[in-house]
Formats: sequence, C-alpha cells, structure tokens
Amino acid sequence: MAITDLAHTALACADLEASIAFYGKLGLNEAFRLTRDDGSTMLVYLHVSGDRFIELFPGGPEPSTRAGKEAISFRHICLMTDDIGADVERLRAAGVTIDREVAFGRDSNKQAWIADPDGNPIELMQISSISPQRAVAEGREPVVPYAETLATLT
Repeated sequence: MAITDLAHTALACADLEASIAFYGKLGLNEAFRLTRDDGSTMLVYLHVSGDRFIELFPGGPEPSTRAGKEAISFRHICLMTDDIGADVERLRAAGVTIDREVAFGRDSNKQAWIADPDGNPIELMQISSISPQRAVAEGREPVVPYAETLATLT
C-alpha cells in the first residue's frame, strides 16, 4: 500500500454556516452534505480540487483562543496557491484577518497564515521552484534551502 494524496481534512465547527461562509471566501465551496436518518446534517464536504476535500462537522467546541490552546494533535491545514500575494489581498478585502503576512518559510515557499471561525490555523502556501516539496513532486532529491538562498527569492 502507498499513500498517493491527501483525501480530506476533517474539522469540528461550532458554527457550521459561519465555517461554510469562511471557507467559501477561500474559494472552497460546498460540494455535498451527508445527513443522518433524521435528516440532520452529519457533515459538509467542501471541494478543494480533484478528489480532495475538507469535511466540516457541526457541533464542535467553541473557538479556542490563539494563546493557551488546549492540547490537541491537529496543527493546521495547508492550502496551496499560485499567487499568494493576490490571494491574501482578496481575502483581506473579503474581511478575513491575516494572522501572519506573506513571508518565506524555511522550505523556501511563500506562506501566510489565517484562521477559520473556530480558530483552526490555515497556512496558505505558494511553492517555489527550489522547494523540497517541488523536488519530491518532480522525483528529485529534496534539499532544504538556507537563509542565504531565501534572500535570492525576494
């Protein structure tokens, strides 16, 4: 068996409709819902691309504050973009708070950070031509760039 791709990420939402609206601002729209026998919503699938989705489950805990989060294993969702600068400005114009502005990560990719209405961190990432992720995708040996290499990308 080999893992071939990321199928979905599942999140519990305190306010399902607010989460659907938020992810809609990211261009991730409702694809379909699964319902229980009583007709209530069990979960909502948001389409990312191809056969990749985010699952939103109603009935999650109230949003955590950024500082003093409870210990959980979920860290963040990372969504790829081809033009992070334009996407950040589009999100800002749509009322989304940008927690961390566009900057290069240690892997040479541009990244910015936002959070959904439940406080789940979301990394927006634009892959660079020298990133280790790109190397792996192209069948090359990954090399993690150093700070001096990052300076040449700005």
